[in-house]
Amino acid sequence: MVSGFSGMKVIHGLDNIHSPFKNAVVAVGNFDGVHLGHQAIFVAVREKAAAIDGTSVAITFEPHPVRVLNHREPPPVITLLDQKLELIEKQKIDAVVVIPFTHDFAAVTARAFVEDILVGKIGMKGIVIGRDYVFGKNRQGNVDYLKSAGLEFGFEVMVPHWVAMKKSLPERVSSTRIREIIQQGDVAYAKNLLGRYYQLRGTVSEGRRRGGRQLGFPTANIQIDDELCPMQGVYAVTVEIEEGLFMGVANIGYSPTFDDHVFTVEVHILDFEGDLYGKPIRVNFIERIRDEKKFSGIDELAAQISRDIETGRNILKILT
Repeated sequence: MVSGFSGMKVIHGLDNIHSPFKNAVVAVGNFDGVHLGHQAIFVAVREKAAAIDGTSVAITFEPHPVRVLNHREPPPVITLLDQKLELIEKQKIDAVVVIPFTHDFAAVTARAFVEDILVGKIGMKGIVIGRDYVFGKNRQGNVDYLKSAGLEFGFEVMVPHWVAMKKSLPERVSSTRIREIIQQGDVAYAKNLLGRYYQLRGTVSEGRRRGGRQLGFPTANIQIDDELCPMQGVYAVTVEIEEGLFMGVANIGYSPTFDDHVFTVEVHILDFEGDLYGKPIRVNFIERIRDEKKFSGIDELAAQISRDIETGRNILKILT
């Protein structure tokens, strides 16, 4: 299947590539999060493609290979496929090829991947790759292999410097570290590595209907799938819905005051009234306000929510 964004072609499956791209310059990876390290690779791809009058191409996989190959519980993803494609489009890449990752595909040798897919199908004339990238059956392929294959098949291999998390911290930006930071609740720092606020996407589902009735603060209960969820607690957020962009306060956790042991992601949207059940919602996590805690009862909880809303407003005013 071939689909298109405003300026980027998206091809789902290798069988839907009917002819090689013109002078393709390629980036290959999972690109989970499309973070600053990935963005640096895409810049190099664009610049090289422009220099040779070529096509910038990103190749990614769905699902994440870890979900197919790892027998343990796979880590949650930072970006689901639709968001990943949107973010890659913002990097002004000409085309994305989404390869279904299966056990059969995992058995493809490094040579076959290069010769048959990258060169034969894609028409690759250049590849931009991270220095630690490995690929192919039994992880046979790496940067050295690509450089050797480049001499044989006539393509250039470019390995840009990795992006450091901080000037004072020579650790590279990676999806693994970003995942850890978000799971620790430090969503403000995660923004520095993603180049944007961390976003959860989902559908507003039927919640416990306590927020409005019992507490006076109606909430949207978000149904999420495989996305990474920040640490339990209360967060200042912005909320994207069909009606526009709003400020909000999100609670992630088990609502211990009610002691019903049900995990939820709930958002109180400031200055909004309306029915959102069944509608899509996007929540951008700006800053963590506090831990989740158990209160003596509804009155104490409602008073704390009022304080959280005031704190959230003060945090979010800085953005406007």
